[in-house]
Amino acid sequence: MGRVPASTDVFVGRSEELARLDAAVSGTGGRAVVVAVHGLGGVGKSTLAARFAESHANRFSLVWWVTADSPAAIEAGLAELAVAIAPEAAVLPAQQRVELGVRWLATHDEWLLVLDNLTTPADATGLLERVRTGTVVITSRQGTGWRGIATVVLDVLTNGQAMNLLERLVRAEWPDADLSRAEELCAELGSLPLAIEQAAAYLAQNRINPTAYLDLLGRFPARVFTAAGEGGDVRRTVARVWQVTLDRLADTPLAGDVLRVVAWCAPHGIPRAFLTDLGEEPDVHEALGRLAAYNMITLTAATVSVHRLVQAVTRAPDPHDPHRRPEDVAAARDVAAAFLSNAVTGLDPRSPAEWPRYEQVLPHARALLGHTSPDTDTPHTVHLLAQLGHYLDSRGDPGTAVTHHARAVHSCERLHGPDHPETLTSRGNLANAHRAVGDLGRAIPLLEAVLVDRVRVLGPDRPNTLTSRNNLAYAYETAGDLGRAIPLYEANLADSERVLGPDHVDTLPFRGNLANAYRAAGDLGRAIPLYEANLADSERVLGPDHMVTLTSRNNLAYAYEAVGDLGRAIPLYEAVLVDRERVLGPEHPDTLTSRNNVAYAYHLAGDPSRAIPLLEAVLADRERVLGRDHPHALDTRNNLACVYQFTGDLTRAIPLHEEVAAARERVQGPDHPNTLLSRNNLAGAYQDSGDPGRAIALYEATLADSERALGPDHPHTSAARNNMAYAYQLSGAPVRAIPLHEQVLAHRKRTLGPDHPDTLTTRHNLAVATLATGIPDRAIRMLEAVLTDRERVLGPDHMDTLGTRTSLANAYWDIGDLSRAIPLLEAVVSDFERVMGPAHSMTLTLRDRLDRARRRDQ
Repeated sequence: MGRVPASTDVFVGRSEELARLDAAVSGTGGRAVVVAVHGLGGVGKSTLAARFAESHANRFSLVWWVTADSPAAIEAGLAELAVAIAPEAAVLPAQQRVELGVRWLATHDEWLLVLDNLTTPADATGLLERVRTGTVVITSRQGTGWRGIATVVLDVLTNGQAMNLLERLVRAEWPDADLSRAEELCAELGSLPLAIEQAAAYLAQNRINPTAYLDLLGRFPARVFTAAGEGGDVRRTVARVWQVTLDRLADTPLAGDVLRVVAWCAPHGIPRAFLTDLGEEPDVHEALGRLAAYNMITLTAATVSVHRLVQAVTRAPDPHDPHRRPEDVAAARDVAAAFLSNAVTGLDPRSPAEWPRYEQVLPHARALLGHTSPDTDTPHTVHLLAQLGHYLDSRGDPGTAVTHHARAVHSCERLHGPDHPETLTSRGNLANAHRAVGDLGRAIPLLEAVLVDRVRVLGPDRPNTLTSRNNLAYAYETAGDLGRAIPLYEANLADSERVLGPDHVDTLPFRGNLANAYRAAGDLGRAIPLYEANLADSERVLGPDHMVTLTSRNNLAYAYEAVGDLGRAIPLYEAVLVDRERVLGPEHPDTLTSRNNVAYAYHLAGDPSRAIPLLEAVLADRERVLGRDHPHALDTRNNLACVYQFTGDLTRAIPLHEEVAAARERVQGPDHPNTLLSRNNLAGAYQDSGDPGRAIALYEATLADSERALGPDHPHTSAARNNMAYAYQLSGAPVRAIPLHEQVLAHRKRTLGPDHPDTLTTRHNLAVATLATGIPDRAIRMLEAVLTDRERVLGPDHMDTLGTRTSLANAYWDIGDLSRAIPLLEAVVSDFERVMGPAHSMTLTLRDRLDRARRRDQ
């Protein structure tokens, strides 16, 4: 005989849990066995116990089910057992019937008693002390306090089991149901059996698909979480089940507050340290402990985890539920924003040492932002958005940074108004984020507007106004518009020196930025003295180890490299690297940049044996520290591909160029300047591999995209046009190359000036193309003029100067003028031996050409 709830027709999974339960009740030797099955409300504890009882009914002489959610309910179940055994006991007083039921259990064996939904172990203590035979299976939401009692923990279904359950329940009533997106629905419900059953009943009854249910869940969560199917038990909905649990925790009021706050976080890994300000430390510990005891959360020494559906229900305001009053839910949302904001306050988003803290906050911030609208943002939310935006930009994810900064601007304008300093700062952050993703079409107008508003609201001489002017000049420089960038840099530096003083910590970087612009314009005669003066001032004012000083020293090395003075550039790069490793640590982004710079300088010096191992090591470290897709890691991968290509190792260069181009397109977008640059580099590698067809096709596509995305006057567009012309020239079509070279030359003279290194390069290329068309006299005059200008502007030992001298010697050779070719080749070989070393590949090639010229002359 027995009493067990009616079996469900659909039961999925749980084979391991049933096996553990079976193992726990086996091999008793006649002694009583008590097993507690515990887990979150709605996880299927009662269903598991009923399945166990049904499948093992032949093992027991009696199976009796007692609803045990209160001491009175336990007594009622035992009294009913007495009447079932001895019907004549029905006339006895209630307490005697209870006693009769207990005595029967105590004097018999081979029975199974299920105490379902026991509130606390203490409620069954009296019964278990008297009953020493038989088997007792307890189901309970409480996960602690089971001293001496075996336990079986019940978790949610697997994804596959949840989908199986949903499909079988729905199709039992609606065989042709459309269950597309069922997997997404089960994931949203956290594979909780009760929620799956509730959703299946709703789908079948209302003839809607999972897509519609997900939409309702997003727009009307409170109603959906409490909706039961026709004939269903309204007390058995996810909202009602957990309300009962929280009712039991009413004597710990902070428990509800804690649950409402963590409901706004990601489900897993919520640091307990974030919750310390919710109350007195003992009260917070007690609240967490009791929530964990009732399986509402999972608690470790350091973190809290919550089932995602518990979070979703808790976030859904319901004026009829005392635990989800709208004002309490909103207050918890704001508290969550505050503790996440406080967690990143004072951190440096560029410092890898503090990135673990950001990584700790990031998933919970994403959850909070995903579950809220900008109209509910607080000043804490705005601060959190700004900090995460800066962090994500540092980690190479400027696209997500743009999204965060855009929301911060919206919320700042709502909270403070359009002219508030915080709003202006947020708009500046957004503009800089647009610039970082290469969207200068949005960045520049926004920076211009921020500058106008800061001048109007704050005045022209405020530090923030000076910063805005500097940022706008940098955007102009990035766009290749040095005609607007340099005057703005110069004016801003003059104002900063007048307002803040020449030695102010902001003035020194402004001076360095102006030097960078001079260098970009090819005006190294002004750039290098300014770099040198700025470095001296930085060392004097800030000290040799200050970040600004280290940056100034690095920039000066780069300027020396630009003029071909690797004898001064490389030792300075190496010194900066040593200092950055000592001051910042070996894995700081600036230190990794220095290692990259040193390696590439070795390459320029013709020393691939040192350049390649160092670039490979830097690449590994940048990928490990910054991430494989970080722009800096992609820069190093690009440099390594170029060095492989330069050494003729195209089997490694081409795949690496292809990888960088694909990664930049995926990470930074197809129209980002770096992406277009990578496509140019890849085309060059195809060209070097003897595949002009692929090279020219890619050059042509890249040039078209550069003109469309960046404009015809952008430096990258000009470079793409130059490369296209060079490809035509190498493919034997100099007639097609010359018009392009002429366009590039006209553009570079106009935008960069006649003495810019890029302008001189174009003149050199045009001369070589002219030589290829069979007009040697004109080409030689052009090369002689370029050589004179390169010696004057860049110096006699610059690589570009040596290249022009080599081309001119080759031109003399081609027309048979050995009287001029041989002395020039002798000078070039001597220069290459002195500058690049006797073993450099170009030195060896030129010496071979010189030997052949001498033999021919003889």
